[in-house]
Amino acid sequence: MLKVVHIINPVNVAKNNQLFAAQLITFESMRVAISQAKISDFEIIQCCTQYPEDVEIVPSYFHKLSNLTRSVSDINSELKVRKLPLIKDILSKTTEIEKIDFIIYTNVDIALMPFFYKAVYEYIMEGHDFIAINRRRLENKYTSVNELTKMYAELGKSHPGFDCFIFKQSLLKKLHLDGICVGVPFLEVSLLHNLLAVAEKPKIIFDKHLSFHIGMNVLGFNKDSYYQHNKSIYFNKIYPNIKSKFDLNKFPYSEKSFLNRMMSWMLNPSIFTVDYLNLEGKSSLQKVKLKLDEIRWRILQR
Repeated sequence: MLKVVHIINPVNVAKNNQLFAAQLITFESMRVAISQAKISDFEIIQCCTQYPEDVEIVPSYFHKLSNLTRSVSDINSELKVRKLPLIKDILSKTTEIEKIDFIIYTNVDIALMPFFYKAVYEYIMEGHDFIAINRRRLENKYTSVNELTKMYAELGKSHPGFDCFIFKQSLLKKLHLDGICVGVPFLEVSLLHNLLAVAEKPKIIFDKHLSFHIGMNVLGFNKDSYYQHNKSIYFNKIYPNIKSKFDLNKFPYSEKSFLNRMMSWMLNPSIFTVDYLNLEGKSSLQKVKLKLDEIRWRILQR
């Protein structure tokens, strides 16, 4: 039996907040997706963790894990305007469920296609220990759960960012997430690079119709104090601990030619060109070393 826990972090927001409708769509899409995932050896537990004030909006069909007890302001006293949880705290709540094989984390505004879990099952069966699935973007014209069928029918457009992470539970203790908070850029960067560093057989899915988000923005975000906090945490505390584990063959676009790979890395805001250049150099040195070792061995055999 493959046991998978899908965790989200609901937030009790005002009805005029764009997230209010997006969450309702997410909740319903998850309910539909799990009803369609009828596989005999596949168990899915949809769960959530939240602050006490958020409990009332959680649908009854979710497994409620214990409430969160701290926010980013507890580690950075300058960030008091928004009560944002730490991704480390959210993921750690999954340990309240026994004998998990895989963890799925999605942002709370990411809705699922009805066949989402069936696709996840097949990717896991292929031997992947980390899967990232990028969303499709839909127009803002959708605002109601009653329009869900129309949303399913909408192909939308691709998105370069990462907001759905599926990984083997055993990888959780290997992640360096420090004080990264959710709802702010560099969350996806931190999760992606951590998981690429520790996974053995990752798979990055850019263009499949498996999840979607209402809104067409690609790069629109405020570089405020929360952004600066996450950016600083990643580069100063996380990156030094994981960069030595990077492998070019595990990174996105590794299957492309040299020039196409370099261009893709430069254009994707979630991947840093400096890493690409370092990995390309490392890969070239390894190839040269292998050739030199082969020459040395042939000389010794004479």
